[in-house]
Amino acid sequence: MPRCFWCTDDPLYIAYHDDEWGVPQRDPVALFELLCLEGFQAGLSWLTVLKKRARFRQVLFDFDVERIAGMSDADIETRMQDAGIIRNRAKLKAARQNARAWLALPDPVGLLWSFVGGAPKINHFAGRADLPVATPEAEAMSRALKKAGFTFVGPTICYAFMQACGMVMDHTTDCDWYRGVSGMQD
Repeated sequence: MPRCFWCTDDPLYIAYHDDEWGVPQRDPVALFELLCLEGFQAGLSWLTVLKKRARFRQVLFDFDVERIAGMSDADIETRMQDAGIIRNRAKLKAARQNARAWLALPDPVGLLWSFVGGAPKINHFAGRADLPVATPEAEAMSRALKKAGFTFVGPTICYAFMQACGMVMDHTTDCDWYRGVSGMQD
């Protein structure tokens, strides 16, 4: 089956591409998880994050926002010793700060989806050269999240998040997944 250019032959990557990436997600826990993981991915490959995702779920309480918000500095230091995750103190502190900011929002899911008007945006990109690294919507999301107290939420991270959780559908036109989705929603 033809897939997007970025999807390698790694079974984990294939499963992520086929079953998750670009699928509209509105579950608050899943959205918070993706936002955190996109922050952890900064400077690394997404495959690295996927390989560590199960351990992240264990050490970050299945992305329970309240429990992450309550982590102490000692809790962060304990996680810094865990080789099963991406051991970056700033990113771990960002996860805690973002959990606190998330809890302060009256409707985090509604806020996130507001940047695409509440419904997925279907793009029609032919390949890598056409895909943006950020969009005006991602820039607006980044500004709003930073204003609300989030960190590690620059426009590139926000756009990757929007792609991951299906706010935008960026499967390229040569991908079989694109053909199925665009034909149903255009």
